[in-house]
Amino acid sequence: MKRFSGKKGIVILVFLACLIIGYYAYLSNRTKPEEETVEVEVLTEVQTVLSRDLETNYPPTPREVVKYFSEISKCFYNEEYTDEELIQLADKIRLLYDDELVANQDEEDYIDALKKDIKDFNEKKRTIAAYEPSSSIDVETFQEDGYDWARLYCIYKIKEGSVIVNSNTQFLLRKDAKGHYKIYGWKLVESE
Repeated sequence: MKRFSGKKGIVILVFLACLIIGYYAYLSNRTKPEEETVEVEVLTEVQTVLSRDLETNYPPTPREVVKYFSEISKCFYNEEYTDEELIQLADKIRLLYDDELVANQDEEDYIDALKKDIKDFNEKKRTIAAYEPSSSIDVETFQEDGYDWARLYCIYKIKEGSVIVNSNTQFLLRKDAKGHYKIYGWKLVESE
């Protein structure tokens, strides 16, 4: 301790104090790097539906197929989209259809009929407010003609003005060679 006493100690103490104050000033005045502002692009409902890759992420159950079909349908009738997105949605929904159903109508005729249907729906000021497919336990599966089939229902809540009407639709799906259930057809079920 005697080494730092007297003038020599005071000089060292002052020097250390200056170092500490200088380092503090350096840290305080140092400019922080500007944080990059990253704009997160929010996808529209149409873009979200179109982003699903059915080659690698095909709906695993009949219920999920009908659910995805309903999401696409909701986009057709409720959302705004470009003509290109309409064609992409039509292509996406046709991937859910059984080959026999697709063979009944070529793509151009399908899109023309779809546009007419959407126009009629919109002219009546209708929207799909919600949909509810059958629960998993209510899906009826059976075998017929060497194919695995599934039958289920989906209730669509159609809003027209301030009135909401339930539309009960029965779907029939057939399993293809890849093991995917494809929509073979559907029909409206009349209320008794």
